[in-house]
Amino acid sequence: MGDPAELTVTEQAAAVRAGTLSPLDLVAGQLDRIARLDERIGAFVTVLAEPALTEARAATARRAAAGRPGGEGLDRLPPLFGVPVAIKDLTATAGVRTGLGSAAFTDHVPAADDYVVASLRAAGAIVIGKTNTPELGSSCYTESRIAPPARTPYDRKRGAGGSSGGSAAAVAARFVAFAEGTDGGGSVRGPASCCGVVGLKVSRGRVSNGPTSGDPSGLVSPGPIARTVADVALALDVMAGPRPGDPYWAPPLPPGRTFAGHARAGAERGPGRPLRVGRYLDNALDAPVHPDCRAAWDAASRLLADLGHEVVDIDVPPAAGLDTFMVLWAARFAAVPVPAGREELLTPLVRWLRDRGAGLSAADYLTAVARIELAGRAVIAATVNCDAVLTPTLAQPPASVGSLRDDADPERDFRGQARYTPYTSIYNGTGQPAISLPLEWTAAGLPIGVQLIGRPAGEAGLLTLAAQVEAARPWRDRHPSDLG
Repeated sequence: MGDPAELTVTEQAAAVRAGTLSPLDLVAGQLDRIARLDERIGAFVTVLAEPALTEARAATARRAAAGRPGGEGLDRLPPLFGVPVAIKDLTATAGVRTGLGSAAFTDHVPAADDYVVASLRAAGAIVIGKTNTPELGSSCYTESRIAPPARTPYDRKRGAGGSSGGSAAAVAARFVAFAEGTDGGGSVRGPASCCGVVGLKVSRGRVSNGPTSGDPSGLVSPGPIARTVADVALALDVMAGPRPGDPYWAPPLPPGRTFAGHARAGAERGPGRPLRVGRYLDNALDAPVHPDCRAAWDAASRLLADLGHEVVDIDVPPAAGLDTFMVLWAARFAAVPVPAGREELLTPLVRWLRDRGAGLSAADYLTAVARIELAGRAVIAATVNCDAVLTPTLAQPPASVGSLRDDADPERDFRGQARYTPYTSIYNGTGQPAISLPLEWTAAGLPIGVQLIGRPAGEAGLLTLAAQVEAARPWRDRHPSDLG
């Protein structure tokens, strides 16, 4: 079989079901890899070795019993049975310290799982650890006061992106084949680009972010990070679905359809008809675009055209300004209940955001919400004739550790982050699905992602197209050269 760490989620699940790989051997192997190598990467803040091994032993026994005469039957095992996964340290995990990347929350142990974790557990997945994140998910770099920086395995002088940097690094380093992330302004897609993996920002309401997280702005959604489009689609099938009380509900697929099925169809047959793909490079922030990011975007355009699609240049879609987004972001952080006496433990960036948010009026906030909503409608209207839209994921290659962080001037830090990620937050505002694909690598071996945006609630079509692109230019066997 080879190294189980090289298997995709789909392959790991199939091997466990077939009995060629036991959950115990799979989990033990992944934990050993983390113990040997994560000191170089900084993907995890908590490794749940003993609980994961206990679950893996139970899963191994259940798999053996299921295959015996009179057992429950292998076909009744859930889809991710025995597969180790990682959860971002912003996402509540019952009985496990969930520190939110913050020295102020080191004692935070949730009593219950967030719904996305409960869904993964119900699908048979085994949680083996919590991944590194910046404080409260505040930045597009993963550097905090409680853990070493998360680094891209392709160049450990450079960061893994943020705020799901630990999750993307864990997947790229083969510590897990799937990790959960959250995306409020590019926090799944940016790390995926930095780490050479696939990251999907789902449609608003596609995956519940409850019950512990309240997000009146509708910007933030949990999303899957994996090495292949098929794995992201399989994970989405498990994660998707609203829960009672959710403020947003994305329409489900028709009965009998799955996102994994759409990905398979894309890989085998393509979308079935030529698509119209709009593309743009200029951005609303006038942020400069690195030549390597431009080259990746051009190469993706040529590939889409070679696949028979119509690729057309479009104007930069209208968008709400950075100051409008900043109002919602600052209000979000101001609303976080920090434990008494621990405010001074927060990073300068989060303190600045909280101070700015505390000075906002209700009218300021509601005006910003309205502007984001109006801008989202305008963006969708401007691209209504496109089946998909193509942009770079980031304006620059993976940034050096420490180069984006500016504790002395948090506002400059925030605005610099926005110029690094000028293509992502617009689609948190519209609520459209968007995926980062690792199509290109620089001459120096750095991954460069491109972003495809789908129609509203259009993950099915987006995953179909993304899988076709991957089949034409596969990337799953790319490896960090010196990691081991």
